[in-house]
Amino acid sequence: MAPSKLSHLDARNRPTMVDVGGKEVTLREAIAEAHVMLPRAVAAELRRSGHHTRKGPVFDTAIIAGVMAAKRTHELIPFCHPLGLEHCSVDIEQQPGGRIRVRCRVAVHHRTGVEMEALTGASVAALTIYDMCKALSHDIEIGGVRLVAKSGGKRPYRRTTGRAAARP
Repeated sequence: MAPSKLSHLDARNRPTMVDVGGKEVTLREAIAEAHVMLPRAVAAELRRSGHHTRKGPVFDTAIIAGVMAAKRTHELIPFCHPLGLEHCSVDIEQQPGGRIRVRCRVAVHHRTGVEMEALTGASVAALTIYDMCKALSHDIEIGGVRLVAKSGGKRPYRRTTGRAAARP
């Protein structure tokens, strides 16, 4: 049987955690984003209220939830290594047309990347916005969850306008 090209499968095609013991420790960084689409009336109400609902400050709560989620990614994604993150930030921007962009940036000196931590942080922050606004409407959509950039490993990556582009 030919060895799998997927990193989380062993020679027998069974799931396994990647052995990173032989990799070099470098600064690993990743940025991910998610988008929340609010109905126009909900976006207007959120802006009018200073981003507060009866549940509290929406963006501040989402930032805290995103950071907490990034730190616990290994508890949610089976083959993620536990990492002591050195940096995690979540930025939230309300854009025109009811769109909210959530970006999560994560960094650590380690042997493995932090893409999953950044993706988890952005996703959970977006879910928190949904949770805190759902009393206003259930017509809220979350989408566009994607890796924006990563560095520090064998394959640096930066998304170009609308399309993914890997760098050698």
